[in-house]
Amino acid sequence: MVRFLVFTFFLCTILSCQAQKKSHLVLGAEQTTEITTLLKGKRVGLVVNNTAMVGQTHLADTLKSLGVNLVRIFGPEHGFRGDAADGELVKDSVDHKTGVPVISLYGRNKKATPAQLKGLDVLVFDIQDVGARFYTYISTLHYLMEACAENGKKLIVLDRPNPNGSYVDGPILQPELKSFVGMHPIPITHGMTIGEYALMINGEGWLEGGVKCELQIIKMKNWKHDDDYSLPVKPSPNLPNDQAIRLYPSICLFEGTNISLGRGTQTPFLILGSPLLKDMPFQFTPVPIKGMSLEPPLKNQLCYGMDLRAVPVERKVDLKYVLMFYKMYPEKEKFFTSYFNTLAGTTVLKQQIIDGLTEDEIRASWKPGLDAFKTKRAKYLLYP
Repeated sequence: MVRFLVFTFFLCTILSCQAQKKSHLVLGAEQTTEITTLLKGKRVGLVVNNTAMVGQTHLADTLKSLGVNLVRIFGPEHGFRGDAADGELVKDSVDHKTGVPVISLYGRNKKATPAQLKGLDVLVFDIQDVGARFYTYISTLHYLMEACAENGKKLIVLDRPNPNGSYVDGPILQPELKSFVGMHPIPITHGMTIGEYALMINGEGWLEGGVKCELQIIKMKNWKHDDDYSLPVKPSPNLPNDQAIRLYPSICLFEGTNISLGRGTQTPFLILGSPLLKDMPFQFTPVPIKGMSLEPPLKNQLCYGMDLRAVPVERKVDLKYVLMFYKMYPEKEKFFTSYFNTLAGTTVLKQQIIDGLTEDEIRASWKPGLDAFKTKRAKYLLYP
């Protein structure tokens, strides 16, 4: 009997290990054999930032070591190595590790020019997204696809998980509020990977003039939309950890108010406050921090508010914080800035808050748009 139990234990252990091995997540960027085969004999441009890692090595360094002909690197907001502050313009440069020229797509132009694409056969996009409409890497993706379509270049997208990919929520963008922080008629959280989103941009004819980009997605293996995913690298300087990333779709709305969301501290998107809310117990003072925020809102002012570092985060665009702070704010006519509607993607949400609607009432108004978007989105999903 003892031998049977021991045998059963070891058998279960082996099967468990095999199951774990079988379900191991494989990123698009980790499939180097397929990637190098596609890039063999090609003059390659990379669109990457600090999140484009293969294990402990940057994709640019990995491909260079495998003999891929890297001609040019393009960097988005925050720069190629991810060390530029929020909104800071990034200049063209030369990467000190690979010696490859780096073109900024957050400097003089956000869309690659024909001259910048000249001499390239194919471009590779590998940037970690966080699944929110106002996170600008999907806008960079749009402009890159448009430039590739207009200049006859193929684009290969190396897919990565969406850490907020398990839900679709928020108001749909109104076309008249289109901007770099919201280019498409989608909700605040779209529930798609960067590869799925690229397919949607192409399929819905969102590129200028309805042009189509020659597109190939290197899919992940063993990932589902409901899977939790902890990012191994900060996706941008002001999203320091998983909690901030989970809160981001809800807390980013405060960028359009006179409430600090912690820029100018080491915990952005994890704390909220204002000098006018002195009855609240938590305190912090925003200050300039190189590489994070050079001119943070409410700079050098003592703020009183809330610490969100340990709060449970629901899988939704959670309005309770913005409703709470609006209710407490003593100068309501100064609570919102002109940027709020741009971030929300609608003029309706601000008015609903002012009119005193409950969160449930506001969320009910989103349902028709969300239902229509989910139907459209279903055509482009690559993962269950």
